[in-house]
This record gives sequence, C-alpha cells and structure tokens, in this order.
Amino acid sequence: MINYPDVRWQQRFSNYKKALTQLRDAVALSRQRPLSQLEKQGVIQAFEFTHELAWNVLKDFLKDQGNPNIKGSKDAIRAAFKVELIVDGEQWMAMTQSRNISSHTYNEGTANQLVTVIIMIISPVLKICKQKWKNICHEYRRSSQTRLITDYPG
Repeated sequence: MINYPDVRWQQRFSNYKKALTQLRDAVALSRQRPLSQLEKQGVIQAFEFTHELAWNVLKDFLKDQGNPNIKGSKDAIRAAFKVELIVDGEQWMAMTQSRNISSHTYNEGTANQLVTVIIMIISPVLKICKQKWKNICHEYRRSSQTRLITDYPG
C-alpha cells in the first residue's frame, strides 16, 4: 500500500464529509417532521461548521496548488470559482453572508428563515461540492501515484 503525502486539504475534506453527513441527517429529519427550536439551532450549527470546513478546504487546496494569497472565505471563493472548484460563486458568497448572519443574529424569525435557506438551497450546493471535490481527491491521488512510480529510480 502506498502512503500518500500528508496533505492538509485532504484531511480537511475528510472532516468536511463528516460534517456534511451531520447536516444531511438534520435536513432528512426536517423532511420527516417539523423541527423543534433546539433542532433548528442544530441545523444552523451544522451549517456553520460545514461552511467553515468547506471554505478552508478550498483555501488549503489552492495553497497546495501554489496560491498562497488567500486570507479569508471571500478570497477562497473567488479563487475557487476562477479555477472551477465551485460552480456558482454568487451562491457561495450568499452562503458566506448567511454564515455571517447566523453568527450575529439571535432573532427567532431570522433563524427560522435561515434554516429554510440551509435546507432548501445551501445543503444541496454543499452536497454537489462534496462529489466534485471527491473526484478531485481521487485524481490527485492517481497523479501522485503516477509521480511516485515514474520518479522511482529503480
């Protein structure tokens, strides 16, 4: 078995997939029955955690590819959109705005609206990214394996 280099974006992507599973479970529950206020808070928290991991996956991947100038989520989104790591840059900017709202608002009505947006819009976007990034991860490993074979002096 080949040991691949310890790549930060791949580690973060692994954590992203776990966080996305929790968000997906919360979304599935919302389709079975109305969520309690506590469960809605859980949906928001799962979104916050998943979003944080998502933009950091982008940042770490782009750094790995030679772009060290990314400081925050908006920089990561712009750069990722430019190289087609994400499909809809505007949706990602809106997602970041939703993340900022969730962190600074304690209004029940706003929280309820945010839960609806997370369930109907954000969760599907994050799920699409998971598949795209999974494909990139497989390609990265395949190319790393090829480099290891062709670089082998024997």
